[in-house]
Order: sequence, then C-alpha cells, then structure tokens
Amino acid sequence: MLGSYEHTVDGKGRLIIPSKLRSSLGERFFVTIGLDHCLFAYNEENWIKFQNHISSLPLSKKDARRLQRSFFSMAADVTTDKQGRILIPAKLREYAGLDKDVILLGLANRVEIWSKERYEDYNDFEDSEDALEEVMEKFNFGGGLDGDI
Repeated sequence: MLGSYEHTVDGKGRLIIPSKLRSSLGERFFVTIGLDHCLFAYNEENWIKFQNHISSLPLSKKDARRLQRSFFSMAADVTTDKQGRILIPAKLREYAGLDKDVILLGLANRVEIWSKERYEDYNDFEDSEDALEEVMEKFNFGGGLDGDI
C-alpha cells in the first residue's frame, strides 16, 4: 500500500478506492478513526494484528480502555461495490472532516484517508526539507543499510 491519491466523497458518503490500494486492501476491509483526525483503513490481515494488539492491552489501565473504546466503537467493516466505492459512515466522515475532496495515502500497512484541506494544513514536510531532516535524525535515519536506515 503505497502512494497518494486524490478523490472525492459523493453526497451519499461514498468514496472510490483507487485500484492500486483496493488490490492491497481487498474488497472487504476495516476503517476506523486515525490520529491527527484522519481515518485508518486496514486489510483484514493487518486489522487482525491491530485489533489483537489493542485488545491485549490491560483492562486495568484507563488509557488502554480509552484506546479500545475509541478505535473499536468507531470502526466500520466496509465492502467495495461494483464501482470500487465504499460507504464511509457519517460518524467517521464527521470525525475526519470529509466533505468533498479527499487524499488517500498508502502507508505500507494501512491507508490513511484525509480531508484534502486538513492534510495540506497538516503536512508541512513538502515545504520544509529541513523539518523532514530533523525528524529523520530524531528517529535515527542515518542513510545506511546496516540497521541504521
């Protein structure tokens, strides 16, 4: 799941999933709230991993219960129609501010679905190479292939 794609949400809340992403997500996949007010979409295999990880958090921890409630109560099991569209539930569209223009980002193990306007406001790396370099340094991306990528 790689790349960036621009599409629109129609008046009924349907979104075309680009064929390159659809081939990785499958005809049935899972959408839930994401961080930074986007949506996360997972194919079944990655959803099970995500679900198992979140479910394994200790119920005795308040933050763990909050994560479980947030991600699972907002999750939707979606299926593409013949045109490759999914129906994004209203509560998810509202959370992510999806009105019309949308950007889908393939990020290896998930797809993020963003309001185009919100994504452009959030994404400042394209305008600042220095900022990207600082973040890469922070996470120890040195450029080598010996574990120090």
